[in-house]
Parts: sequence; structure tokens; C-alpha cells
Amino acid sequence: MITLVLGTRPEIIKFSPVIRAAEAAAIDYCVIHTGQHYSFEMDQVFFAELNLPAPAFNLDVGSGTHAVQTGAIMAGVERVLLEQGSSEVLVQGDTNTVLAGALAAKKLQIRVGHVEAGLRSFDRRMPEEINRVVADHIADHLFAPTETSRSNLLAEGIADEKITVTGNTIVDALYQNRRIAEEKCSTLQAMGLKKREYLLATVHRAENVDTRERLTGVLKGLARVHTDTGLPVIVPVHPRTAKMITQFNLDPEGVELVPPQGFLAFLQLEAEAALVLTDSGGVQEETCILKVPCVTLRENTERPETIAVGANLLAGTDPARIQQAATEMLGRDRDWINPFGDGKAGERILRVCTAEQQ
Repeated sequence: MITLVLGTRPEIIKFSPVIRAAEAAAIDYCVIHTGQHYSFEMDQVFFAELNLPAPAFNLDVGSGTHAVQTGAIMAGVERVLLEQGSSEVLVQGDTNTVLAGALAAKKLQIRVGHVEAGLRSFDRRMPEEINRVVADHIADHLFAPTETSRSNLLAEGIADEKITVTGNTIVDALYQNRRIAEEKCSTLQAMGLKKREYLLATVHRAENVDTRERLTGVLKGLARVHTDTGLPVIVPVHPRTAKMITQFNLDPEGVELVPPQGFLAFLQLEAEAALVLTDSGGVQEETCILKVPCVTLRENTERPETIAVGANLLAGTDPARIQQAATEMLGRDRDWINPFGDGKAGERILRVCTAEQQ
């Protein structure tokens, strides 16, 4: 049996092609939902929205310090693995769920596969960087999305035979889920928006929203871009961001704050935007694949491929840099080549896993 351990909505999205490929090939698998960011009850709707089977196990660990959360996930995953058994545990990305799931499996001498291996921001201050590095160095199968990721792994001394360049499952997910979105959603119409006549922005990373100066810089930058373009700036507000806007007594101008969107609704907003401004790594990938210009509200990125192909610019949180980067990206042609694969990563990952069982 192959066990998928996930705990956040981005992980559900990126694992959705693996789940669908396992279903199609009648491969024995199960899903453990750790509940790292959301309650299982909330995410049941998310699985239904994406036409995915409900997870077999729910740990519902909730929030906490990194140590508390990681420890609770490890204990829960270990309990399930001892009861159910597994030939391989798959984790995806760089969350505490990834670190805990990989450690729990490895200590039980179960093979670990890390999906999206080899990404590096080279900034060890980021907890995500610690999680992805540790997971890579204990994994048996490293599923690198690109040759750049593979090179990062080789540079750290990881054996080449452990690495498979699969492409990124987000490509599979966008292709598959965009069709579902077209059937289920009419987001632009509901929000009174027209194709390529609005900007989309997201900000949620702790280093941006927990610091008054940086959050203020982002909001002022978005306001400047609105003034320059005359286009509405739609900002689905992450709960953490909303909390800090209130705590810092900020009054965002020139932006339209809207509630957090479901994945399908957000996918439609991304796909039809004139420009996306974000501090999310996943959104950088998605916009690149969707051929939508992106400005990243950070000083570094673990998705350098997006910059190399011309789909993305780093702007940090300085209002003038955000304004300048937005102007530059809005003027670029959307003719870059998607560097993240052909949409068959999920199938490749399962082929490697099942080959080990034979």
C-alpha cells in the first residue's frame, strides 16, 4: 500500500493528480489528513469540490508551535502506519506535515517519497526550507519537478539514482481542475469582473504579514499599482493577514478585500487576471503555467524557473519596487515556455513507487 500524507490545501491540490492516477490504475493507497491548517470537516468540502475520495484517516492536529504541531503529526502518522502498514509514504512540499510524515515513516523503516523534492530558497530562516531539506535527505525517492531541482539535490550529495525528474504535479492539477472549475464555477461573473481587466493579489507569509513595515509596504505597493493601471486589485484575505491588518490598525486603500476563495474559484481568478502579485510559491508556479504575469512580494524564491523563463519578477515589499515590477510585467508578452512539465507527473511518481513493490 502507498500512503499519502497531507495536511494543507496546497498539498491536496498537488496530490490530486496522484490520487486520480492511483484510482485509475487500481493501485492500493490511502490518504492520511493531518489537519495542519484546516479542520477535516472544512476540508471535506474541498475534497468534494475536486471530485476526490475522502481521506481514510483524520488526525485533526490543528495549529500550534512548530514543535508541538510536528510532534503531534508524527505521533498520529506513526499510529496509522503501525495499524495499517505501508510500502511507501509519499509527502509533498515543505510543510510541517511533510517533515513529520517523512520522519515517522523513516523511523519505521518504510520507504519515503518526497514529491516536489529539491526546491531551495537558500534561506534557512524560512521554516519551509528546513522542512524540505530534511525531507530530501531522508527520502528514498526524490521526485524533482525540474532539472534545476535535481541539480540542487546532486549538489548536496544526494545519490543520482534516488532522483527522478517527473515534472510538477501542479501542471497535472491545473489541467485537470480547470476543467472542473469551468463546469462548477462562474467566479468572474459573480464578482462583476472582466477578463484581464483586474489584478489579483495574495499575501500570507509570516515574514510579510507579521511585520507592520512589510505589510504596510505591500498594501501601499498594491495601491500604487491600482493608481497606475486604473484596474481593481482583488485581494482574497488570508485569515492571518486579516488579523494583522486589524492589529496594526491599517486602512488598505486602492484594493478590494474579499473573503478567501475556494480553489476552483481562485483558479478562475488567476487564469483570467491581467497580473498576479503574491508571496506564495505555489501561486508563482500556477501563474507561470497559466501564462499570467506574476510579481513576487519576496526577496527570494524557491521557484527560480519562473524568473528564468520571464514569467515572474521579485519585488520584495518596497512600494516603489512593487510598482516598477508590476509595470514591467504588464508590458511583457505571455510567450514563455512552461518549465514544470507536461501534466503527467502523477503517473510517473506512481510508476516509480509501484516498481519498487514488484
